[in-house]
Amino acid sequence: MDRITEVQNEALSAIESAQSPEELQQVRIKYLGKKGSIQALMSEMKSLPKEEKPVFGQKVNLCKQAVSEAIEKAQAQLEAKALEAQLIKDKLDITLNGTKSEKGTMHPLHMIQQEIEDLFIGMGYKIAEGPEVEEDYYNFELANIPKDHPAREMQDTFYIDPNTLLRTHTTAMQMRELEKAKGQTPIKLICPGKVYRRDDDDATHSHQFTQCEGLVVGEHITLADLKGTLEFMANRMFGEGRQIRFRPSYFPFTEPSVEVDVSCPFCNGKGCNVCKGSGWIEILGAGMVHPHVLEMNGFDSEKCTGFAFGVGLERVAMLKYGIDDIRNFYINDERFLKTFDRFD
Repeated sequence: MDRITEVQNEALSAIESAQSPEELQQVRIKYLGKKGSIQALMSEMKSLPKEEKPVFGQKVNLCKQAVSEAIEKAQAQLEAKALEAQLIKDKLDITLNGTKSEKGTMHPLHMIQQEIEDLFIGMGYKIAEGPEVEEDYYNFELANIPKDHPAREMQDTFYIDPNTLLRTHTTAMQMRELEKAKGQTPIKLICPGKVYRRDDDDATHSHQFTQCEGLVVGEHITLADLKGTLEFMANRMFGEGRQIRFRPSYFPFTEPSVEVDVSCPFCNGKGCNVCKGSGWIEILGAGMVHPHVLEMNGFDSEKCTGFAFGVGLERVAMLKYGIDDIRNFYINDERFLKTFDRFD
């Protein structure tokens, strides 16, 4: 019995002397471990008379309990002490100047896309989306460009297999929307998105660029509606007072087809180096939806007409912000992107 008291006093003294969690752990192992002093006391029970064993076992258990509770208490105190020391060490001087966070800016292409989307949503258009990996059927055939059509030579396409490709224009999204409508009108939508064509990258060309195409189908839609819509867009995008002009062109999807020029916003049509002295800048292609396209998608071409247009967002951004190299949009040069802080 004296030995139990002696072990308990030694353990409590060692616990009190421990200065760190590591030292306390060593005390725990020494007295409470499988080969520790208290376990050694329990092994002595076998040599005691039968009537003394219960009292001895009870005494050892009380000793074990007292040592365990003392260790837990000391553990809590040491952890609190360590935390306090760490807090003192990590104390911040709140009087010092803080670190200035770098503010990002919206990409110029996203700015132009958002501006166009807001413009046409305000006119009652919806925004349509579609896959960038497209079927030949939607990208070409429904747009009046069958496999033997010479217009295919105008597109140098990234084919994945004979019937799958990276879309060459967002007209494919229009075809999906026309098919989905099942001959029901009216339809008013724009289709912004990335398109891909085999092209040598230079200051004005890229193998990947961003288009936004528009489509309106209904009854009594005329070329005058198209001109009014595009004139409104030109005034909103390039400033009030812009005029537009149509020049005859050819697109398989539309008939008649036109190239659309806007009066130069830099010289107000007087002639400058941007418009090469002509006073006009070409911005997009457009036209009346080809009757055959309407018929292939389930519309009555005798009753329904429509117009479509397509604009390259890089082209608009380069004109609006005075950018002279299309590659600047894709190289992630922070110096270039920071110049658009003023447009936020």
